[in-house]
Amino acid sequence: MKTAPSPRVDASAVETKVRPDIGRRQVYAVAGCYFVASFAALGLPPYLTEILPELGDGAARWAGLLYIVPTIFGAIGAPLWGRLADRFGRKRLLLRAQLGLAAAFLLAGWADSIGTFATALVIQGVLGGTFAASNGYLGAALEGHALSRALTLMQGSARAALVCAPIVVGSLTPWLSPHRQYALLAVLPLAAAAMLAALPEPPRSRPAPPQATTAEAEADGTPVVEATAEPSGRAPAASLRALYAIEFAFVFSTVISFPYLIALIKERIPGTGPMVSGILFALPHMCYLIAAIPVHSLFRGRPRLGIALGFGCIALGLAGHGFADSLTSFVAVRLVLGAGLTLGLVCMSVLAADCAKGRAPGGLFGSIEFFSKAGAVAAGVAAAAGNDWFGPTAPVLTGTAIALVTVLATALPRLPRTLRTRRSLRCPR
Repeated sequence: MKTAPSPRVDASAVETKVRPDIGRRQVYAVAGCYFVASFAALGLPPYLTEILPELGDGAARWAGLLYIVPTIFGAIGAPLWGRLADRFGRKRLLLRAQLGLAAAFLLAGWADSIGTFATALVIQGVLGGTFAASNGYLGAALEGHALSRALTLMQGSARAALVCAPIVVGSLTPWLSPHRQYALLAVLPLAAAAMLAALPEPPRSRPAPPQATTAEAEADGTPVVEATAEPSGRAPAASLRALYAIEFAFVFSTVISFPYLIALIKERIPGTGPMVSGILFALPHMCYLIAAIPVHSLFRGRPRLGIALGFGCIALGLAGHGFADSLTSFVAVRLVLGAGLTLGLVCMSVLAADCAKGRAPGGLFGSIEFFSKAGAVAAGVAAAAGNDWFGPTAPVLTGTAIALVTVLATALPRLPRTLRTRRSLRCPR
């Protein structure tokens, strides 16, 4: 007796599936809450050299160390908070992150000593982690293309805060010192928590797509549920180890140019004003805000190609910083770096969305955040050491080397596969 054939499931429908309890407006709400909550975290650290003299450190000798304190403790806490979110609920842990930021900002704003201020930064790192918590929330509610697009939007939110926050903080400085602005800006994560409280709790577990999945296990032993067919033709899952390594290398090679960029510009173009320097600093992030969505549409089916091209642009742009000696040349190399930044961030979001299929999203995005922050800390240390030994050109050249190594590591694994395929076609057995 013949049984009726199973209905075919459209792979594109599986790829773009969105949970019924979260829609586009909720995704934009999460991204908007991350944007407002990031203002103090991203806008005030550049002003540590003005804050510390008020706390007794007249020469601001502790600025470099305190700059990375939240990053270090954020890296330590991110995986733990991610696992707790998978166990106790992503919405609860996202609210915890926003309230933790608010408490840290209030303490920092009213601190009257370096010790208290440093404690506030430690609390910010340990109890914060709003980016990983937001991505974990979205990863529990979205899949595939919908998730990668949401992650791209989240990166856009981070870039927008990175561009706007220092400008807003600087404009408020004549009326309120950056130190006291910590307390004022604590209102923002509190407002974000109030907005997030109205959002639904995403499901604790995600059922596998019916009729069209196969179970696979990666090298790290993590079970992955993947669609058997995807219209883009790309591999259905990306190696977690490869994603972590790419995340670390990407953050390292881009962040290493941040701390001493202004010094490099002033050395190469004497007389450059702070506004021009600020615009040059922000150019790569502006590129992301303009081009991220088109790049996502173009490379969502071939993220590894986009990552290789992105690291190539990063290497080219950073190397150009070593030779740029005019405003025009600096604009050009910053735009090339912006192209690499956009390609890398967008395509890593696609890979992260692939890895999220069949996995607990809190733990996944907490681990990704760990490697991201580890890359930022390593970049800060390398930039400081290189600048002390060889001057402000050394950090960008170090970033160039790391980006080139990553290009080779991304592109070369495909070469043996291609050679094996050609050999098997030439010499069939």
